[in-house]
Amino acid sequence: MEIWTYNQFTDQREVLKIAQETDICIGREETNVVVLRSPFVSRRHARIIHENGGYFVESLGLNGVLVANRQVPKGEKRKIDYGDELRIGEYSVYMMEPSIKRIKAGQQAISPRRRVVELEQRMHAELLDRLNLRVTSQAGSADERHVALVKRHLSEIITNHQGEVDQDMVAHCTREFLWRSVVTELARRASGKLLYSYGFEDSDVLVTKFEEVIARMIGDVISDYPLRLLAHTIKDDISVIEKDWSNHAERLTRRISPDMRDYIVRRMLSKDIEDVVLGYGPLQDLLEMPNVNEIMVVGKDKIYIEKDGVLQNSGRSFFSDEIVVSIIERIITPIGRRIDRSTPLVDARLSDGSRVNAIINPLSLSGPTLTIRKFARIPFTIDDLVERETLSEQVARFLQACVLGRKNILIAGGTGSGKTTTLNVLSNFIPPEERIVTVEDSAELQLPQEHLVRLESRPPNIEGKGAYTIRDLVKNALRMRPDRIIVGECRGPEALDMLQAMNTGHDGSLTTIHANTPEDTVMRVETMVLMAVEMPIRAIREQIVAALDLIVQIARQQDGRRRVSHVSEICGIDPDNGKVIVEDIFTLRAGKKDELPRLRHTGYIPTFTEALMRKNFLSVEVFG
Repeated sequence: MEIWTYNQFTDQREVLKIAQETDICIGREETNVVVLRSPFVSRRHARIIHENGGYFVESLGLNGVLVANRQVPKGEKRKIDYGDELRIGEYSVYMMEPSIKRIKAGQQAISPRRRVVELEQRMHAELLDRLNLRVTSQAGSADERHVALVKRHLSEIITNHQGEVDQDMVAHCTREFLWRSVVTELARRASGKLLYSYGFEDSDVLVTKFEEVIARMIGDVISDYPLRLLAHTIKDDISVIEKDWSNHAERLTRRISPDMRDYIVRRMLSKDIEDVVLGYGPLQDLLEMPNVNEIMVVGKDKIYIEKDGVLQNSGRSFFSDEIVVSIIERIITPIGRRIDRSTPLVDARLSDGSRVNAIINPLSLSGPTLTIRKFARIPFTIDDLVERETLSEQVARFLQACVLGRKNILIAGGTGSGKTTTLNVLSNFIPPEERIVTVEDSAELQLPQEHLVRLESRPPNIEGKGAYTIRDLVKNALRMRPDRIIVGECRGPEALDMLQAMNTGHDGSLTTIHANTPEDTVMRVETMVLMAVEMPIRAIREQIVAALDLIVQIARQQDGRRRVSHVSEICGIDPDNGKVIVEDIFTLRAGKKDELPRLRHTGYIPTFTEALMRKNFLSVEVFG
């Protein structure tokens, strides 16, 4: 057999011929059969072994091995086939049959996925040469004649290059296309919306007779599962099919005729290149896929996604760093932002509310870096959080009572832990007759109340003027006669203004903060207040105790799920050490043996319980 290695950092490739029956040890020591010289690779990192007529990879290093983007922990084995990608450090490693002559004379050994990308890159360059195009500044901004011209030339170019597509590339395109088709159809049935939003559905590439066959095949897959096909269950529906997708893909591939395979390849190549010219490149589908929560681009070759709370490499890449910068410009230009060497960092928001952060050279040494936190089209409800075990029904009723009872609540957690989602859900409990003012860096909250004023901060213009910070907006919100003030996130001097607002008649306000525990939350608030003004720490703590009632602490678990770990009351100041006293009301902990952790009442009854019970917001059964 052959072992192909590819270094993602240096772009170096190597092919090793290995005896078929040999156990293949992989690591950075010279004694290994496959030597990967990298500090990110263990001395003996992995081993490929032959057992029961098949091949398995055994993980030997602490960093583990990724097989098809799934982690193989140390000491465990995973079955592999020829052509599967093993990710070890910065290396991609492939076990290949020696009899397959995939490589033409002088051609380097690279994966089918990468060969497809390189073919698309050549065709894209030829398209630019023909039309002398500049990348459009805004997705969907090209007129119909321009789009028609692009498609006509692209069709000719694909015809000229289709002979360069080998069987492995055909297999890759087919599997990728079928999976995208499944997700597209699930989204269409659940929400009535197609994924492709700039006109590909009208492309000249489409052939009706083939599309009808594909639609029937995808429909057969979906009908095999008891899916709910509702807007708020789409992520779960996709996960159900994805777990068994390998079997489906293999079965579907056998049903596809040679003519249809050629059509699918042509369709994929056309779609990918049109995405680069008219859309957001390889991010186009990821932005629309309901089960992708966050997209992280690091240079041209690495596009990571967060799916179901787990980070993974999407396997996609851009043609060049210049294309990445062009896509960033295409994203931020419509909203009046700019990025260049004089302004190499930008925070922005897409039209659908998704949060965007981009940073380029000279600040980013890893190439253009783009992070997109996607905006939930269908806001979560408290029932969704209970169903996903983010919190229990008992805690949900308690928090609802606290919002109705106008308690000031601080939601704390790490990055990506679900703070904004929880803030949005709790804000939905505010009665519709109250006037709400929201203050955010990037407007993400989706509140149903009619009497709502949404404020969003603004960075300085090219001359460095015209900036309005969160602190400016919080101060202004106090002049707008709000019943409640909701600050998307406190992370600086605005914490002082928020505390003062809570202390001056604006009870029932909510905000979020980055912190890992309730005690850390209090210390972080103290630090942020000191950013605004120099005052004795005792006075700051008195302000905190007077202003804040409740801390809701959220954490992201190892399996990717977000869960409330603490619900705590801020009670007062300890006379012995002068620190703020934080008492846990509910904590996430295990019960009996083998019982999963869940939120349990600690036995502590909050000091405001009686007041909430008098107003019929709370019953004592919540603590039972």
